Amino acid sequence: MWGESCKVSLSELHVNMLGEFSLASGGAEINDGANRSRKIWLLLAYIIYNRNRPVAPEELYTLLWEEEESSSNPGNALKTMFHRLRNLLNELYPHGGRDLIVRREGAYAWNTEVPLTLDIDRFDQLAQTGLKAKDPTKKLDHYMEALSLYRGDFLDKMSSETWVVPISAYYHSLYVQMALEALPLLEERERWTDMTQLCRNVLAQEPYMEGIYCHLMNALLRQGEFQKAVKVYESMSELLLSSFGIMPSDKARNLYREAIRTVNDRTVSSGFILEQLRESSAAQGALICDYDIFKVIYHSVARSVGRSGDAVHLALISVDGEDGSPLSRRSLDRVVENLQDLIRSCLRRGDVVSRCSVSQFIMLLPHANYENSRMICERIVKAFRRAYPHSPALLHTSIHPLEPN
Repeated sequence: MWGESCKVSLSELHVNMLGEFSLASGGAEINDGANRSRKIWLLLAYIIYNRNRPVAPEELYTLLWEEEESSSNPGNALKTMFHRLRNLLNELYPHGGRDLIVRREGAYAWNTEVPLTLDIDRFDQLAQTGLKAKDPTKKLDHYMEALSLYRGDFLDKMSSETWVVPISAYYHSLYVQMALEALPLLEERERWTDMTQLCRNVLAQEPYMEGIYCHLMNALLRQGEFQKAVKVYESMSELLLSSFGIMPSDKARNLYREAIRTVNDRTVSSGFILEQLRESSAAQGALICDYDIFKVIYHSVARSVGRSGDAVHLALISVDGEDGSPLSRRSLDRVVENLQDLIRSCLRRGDVVSRCSVSQFIMLLPHANYENSRMICERIVKAFRRAYPHSPALLHTSIHPLEPN
């Protein structure tokens, strides 16, 4: 065996690299949350990850000082780093640093004679066993145990290190793959609590996966948590719109409508319903609503117009940069927030407004002909220029008659 024999009897060492990097033995533990040099932890992580081979000093020079001016004596600098590292490992047990890290023929290595358990090894083993399992119950059991080990990405505090990136991507991809396969299996077994927790764990790592939100909403609905399902949809909708300018899928909207319908899960009085429907007396100006709600209102008005023949128009306001190029996200968010408040105040209480993309608002203008609608748009543009004369935004408007159903 390449490593040296232990000079003292060392108890089994448990190493976690998914999320927080920590080492524990008996009642002692050290982790990368301690106020110590980042390079010490980087060196320790690299030695442990490459524990089955010797690591040459030249390789460690590159690891530790690649982007810095080279030391006039890199050998001494490296020896100093290992001295500090061994002092750190001594906190686990006496002489731990001397016995855990060995040197032979000019290279450094982790002593493989020390009993060692590593969370990434167990995670990978469970994942591969689960992927190969034919029985759905056994597959799910392996997946759930593996997923419970994933407390964060591989060496999360060292995520910018070149050697960490591909390893982190591998474990992250495996984590997402197992979660996506485990969720339908949990759903089949009606394990709603486990399903809810898994969804929240995945979304902490992958906040833009709409499919996971749908699984979460479904699990909450089956547990009778209708208000929580509504809040999940609203948070997801806002995130997708602000980040990508897209609306939720039909599946997500259907789950949202189911949640809305079942918020009142018992027979209630007409007075209670009327109280729920009553708008706040403080509400002024146009009605601002989500795009899904806007479409329902639009369809209702379109049906009514088909019978009455009233003039109703749609107005679209789009935001661009002054030279026609898109604004930066920070500038766009500020402009859209200011523009929404201005639109609300410029329109009547009977008008309805919704943000329909990351940089656009759509307005439903009942009892307004084309000329009146054009004047309304001009008034909004002028008010914006007057209120924000130095804004880099340029507003474009278009008007369209509502077509009766």
